[in-house]
Amino acid sequence: MDWSGKVAVVTGGASGIGAATAREFALEGASVAIFDINETLGVEVVEALRDEGYSAEFYTVNVSDFDACQAGVKAVVERWGRVDFLVNCAVSFIAKGLDVTAADWDRSLGVNIRGYANMVQTCYEPMRVGEGKAIVNIASISAHVAQPNRWTYNATKGAIVAMSKCQALDLSQDGIRVNIVSPGWIWTPEVAKAANDDRAQWEPVWGRYHMLRRLGDPREVARAILFLCSDDASFITGTELAVDGGYLGLGSEGLGDTSAFAGSE
Repeated sequence: MDWSGKVAVVTGGASGIGAATAREFALEGASVAIFDINETLGVEVVEALRDEGYSAEFYTVNVSDFDACQAGVKAVVERWGRVDFLVNCAVSFIAKGLDVTAADWDRSLGVNIRGYANMVQTCYEPMRVGEGKAIVNIASISAHVAQPNRWTYNATKGAIVAMSKCQALDLSQDGIRVNIVSPGWIWTPEVAKAANDDRAQWEPVWGRYHMLRRLGDPREVARAILFLCSDDASFITGTELAVDGGYLGLGSEGLGDTSAFAGSE
């Protein structure tokens, strides 16, 4: 892809899938604006891209704040004159069930739902000009399955899927495509934290949730995001793409290699 002159806004771009996505956009020639609340990591990502000769800027933006989103997008337009792609990767990973509090709900809904809506609303005006504009919202396999103590996270991820389809319909009249990517278990900072940074120990355990018997890497998700933004996906909108190593396709038999299910007469 040659995206010279194109501009991509990536929320949550300071780490994980967002950072990988920002880098892949840059490699394809696009200028990249990273929106995140983690200024330290965000600046590191941007400086690394600039050191390699790419065009990138960091903006401290809390996506749950509409005014902050509006100011950030305005700064992007002032810097580059346009917005072609929006990728909503920002996430509040609060996993609560019976112990959930009002503050937990406010944080989860504020970032994962209102934040995504805020960014689509504020990017709409610059994106409705021209052709080939696309939005990708990051949901999760958690939108589709029951997991213990995950009322907050899973509810918001399910809502992202539903909201994105509505956005795809509403923005289709302006030629803006909206799609969803739902990752499986990806080796992100959140997962690494849970594994005490020991991928060798935990990948065989968590890998068994996936047909491919391993965790995914952020770049694998990023490449799927870029595909949905590209002209190769020009007739795809309102669609969810699972980048999950086969997670959602597994049944209760799992990988089928236990003594109970391995082979039949």
